[in-house]
Amino acid sequence: MEKLAPFCVILPRTACLALLPLFLMFSFYSGTSGATSIQNLLQNHGLPGGLLPNAVESFSHDPSSGLLDVRLVRPCYARFDDGLAYFESQVLGNLSYGALRGVVGWSQEELFLWLPVKGIVVADPASGVILFDIGVARKRLAVSAFEDPPDCIPAEDEAAAGIGLLGRREGFLHQRQ
Repeated sequence: MEKLAPFCVILPRTACLALLPLFLMFSFYSGTSGATSIQNLLQNHGLPGGLLPNAVESFSHDPSSGLLDVRLVRPCYARFDDGLAYFESQVLGNLSYGALRGVVGWSQEELFLWLPVKGIVVADPASGVILFDIGVARKRLAVSAFEDPPDCIPAEDEAAAGIGLLGRREGFLHQRQ
């Protein structure tokens, strides 16, 4: 109520009380969006802050169910070390300490195939290893590769091809021509 004090001088007390829920709702939503906030949320749950690209438009997290709903500005590709990932404009998962399970909207390129990322786990933070469940296998990577959010490169084929993001597939297609 003290943040509303300047307004309460101008407005009657009943009007200030009526505006209080709107002010609180705005404060809640402004604190749950943006890349920095999603980084903090992931780090507070034992995961590296750079798992998601730097184009997070908004996100919501329900602590009781663990549901994490992340909205990106656009679908995009992102590079992690030598790997290539694709993010849809909405990424969903169940966030718990050290894990993001039931992931939807995130794929990883492996041996010419795009495989859905189903889960991400940091079982032992001291090991420096993060495990990616890509359905048919589990991939072990260094946690340090995910400290900073990668750039979000637009998913349009022309843009991806122009900067060589089609990875091994691009080289294979050029060999066939």
